[in-house]
Amino acid sequence: MKLKLKIWRQKNQNSKGGFSNYTVEANPDMSFLEMLDVLNQQLIENKEEPVAFEHDCREGICGTCSMVINGQPHGPMGLTTTCQLHMRHYKDGDTIVIEPFRANSFPVIKDLVVDRASFDRIIEAGGFISVNTGQAPDGNTIPIEQDQAKKSFDAAACIGCGACVAACPNSSAMLFASAKVAHLGYLPQGQVEEGKRVKRMVAQMDKEGFGNCSNTYACEAECPKGISVANIAKMNRAYFSAVVSTDEE
Repeated sequence: MKLKLKIWRQKNQNSKGGFSNYTVEANPDMSFLEMLDVLNQQLIENKEEPVAFEHDCREGICGTCSMVINGQPHGPMGLTTTCQLHMRHYKDGDTIVIEPFRANSFPVIKDLVVDRASFDRIIEAGGFISVNTGQAPDGNTIPIEQDQAKKSFDAAACIGCGACVAACPNSSAMLFASAKVAHLGYLPQGQVEEGKRVKRMVAQMDKEGFGNCSNTYACEAECPKGISVANIAKMNRAYFSAVVSTDEE
């Protein structure tokens, strides 16, 4: 199958980028990233600069394969990362527009690669669990309700890819931050410092320049791991509770 590609090319953060047009022959069984590999091999053979894009595990686990495909983060398939998207979902002769995640807090490094270190700084701001549990206990000795454990695991599925930010009209990181707050907040070990943690993470999120929640649910719709916006409500409750408790002290 022959495809027309319209790819964003940008030398670095300070350069003015633009779209470049390419054609590539792809096999329907290829993954989207394998198709880009074929394109880059073609460019290298023609002594042209290959397209820079991020990838690592190619198994939908690491979240680095973040790009906007025809206007949708990670492409048209639900609950799917770019590396899990296959070319059989496209037709011969299709035009595919590929660009990086668009957000001021995700500056472009080169072409389709963006700097998502702001997410790392939000996690770092949350600190760690310092509750004294003694020696490492058997997991089964800490009673956790099944419903709470399930919610924690669901929130912990967030891979920090940034699709929620790219999908939000306000470039909000609320879904990401709330998932990181919730997966600890649902467990007894994480509840001891939840108030301090949520205040620090929200403050860092604001410092990084992310926008407010738009309430459009676009983040949940585009999340490759199906993280629920219910986590945002939980984070808001924890934040307001922490702020009120501080004011009363």
